[in-house]
Amino acid sequence: MTSPAFQDLSVILDNRPGALEDFGETLGAAGVSLEGGGVFTHDGVPIAHFLVDDAEAGRAALERAGIGPVTISDVSMLRLDQDAPGQLGAFTRMLGDAGVQIRLQYSDHEHHLVVMVDPADRAACAEIAARWDAERDQRRASAGL
Repeated sequence: MTSPAFQDLSVILDNRPGALEDFGETLGAAGVSLEGGGVFTHDGVPIAHFLVDDAEAGRAALERAGIGPVTISDVSMLRLDQDAPGQLGAFTRMLGDAGVQIRLQYSDHEHHLVVMVDPADRAACAEIAARWDAERDQRRASAGL
């Protein structure tokens, strides 16, 4: 399902000790909670991607602190059956078969899969995620879970 309450807030961090600390303290002081995500480094460039409930407040606080650039993106969220191997591959195959390319994937603190796709593919991704969740609920109900 697409979650309008949560968005991905991404920031290119300075490549130095304490950069993540500055990021986290700035968001915390602004009352912005991190609901999942992490920092990934590519070619020596650390990029923070975190799921937040008030991305605009996060952007404003980070920009005031000189941290950025900041990008805000909508995401789709769904549940995988953690005890069933192959769930990630099965869901992402559905996206791939629909021509939806994943830009980013991580998990939140509640074990939801968080997926960010090209804006032109958001509706298709949301529809596939909703179908996945409905089918998952049906499987669990028929198994008595």
